[in-house]
Amino acid sequence: MEILRERCCGLDVHKKMITACLLTLDGKQMRSFETTTDSLLMLGDWLVESGCTHVAMESTSVYWKPVYNLLESTGMETLVVKAQHIKAVPGRRTDVKDAEWIAQLLRHGLVRGSFIPDRPQRELRELVTYRGSSI
Repeated sequence: MEILRERCCGLDVHKKMITACLLTLDGKQMRSFETTTDSLLMLGDWLVESGCTHVAMESTSVYWKPVYNLLESTGMETLVVKAQHIKAVPGRRTDVKDAEWIAQLLRHGLVRGSFIPDRPQRELRELVTYRGSSI
């Protein structure tokens, strides 16, 4: 299969932990990060230092939002993909294998990102949702 992206990363995002698989032409690197602000900044710095150009993650609940906001500011192309598209292949049961599978699909151009509105529209949506829930 043709490689479309030389440096890409797949993220398996959960409430307290993010597993990252960075694929390069030299091989792969696996790392885990907590979901604290400091750890998310470390994730962003690691990806930028590694020369990563594309990142894909599953749209797991709302846990993807802070990760997306951080990576969007780095200039990397960031995709949030539907879990049902990624989970179609059976046999993967660990976070490490999930992150690696997401990275492989991204590398070969086999995932399509969901629509994510631009930052001002997302902030407006959050404000309206918050105000609507407090009435």
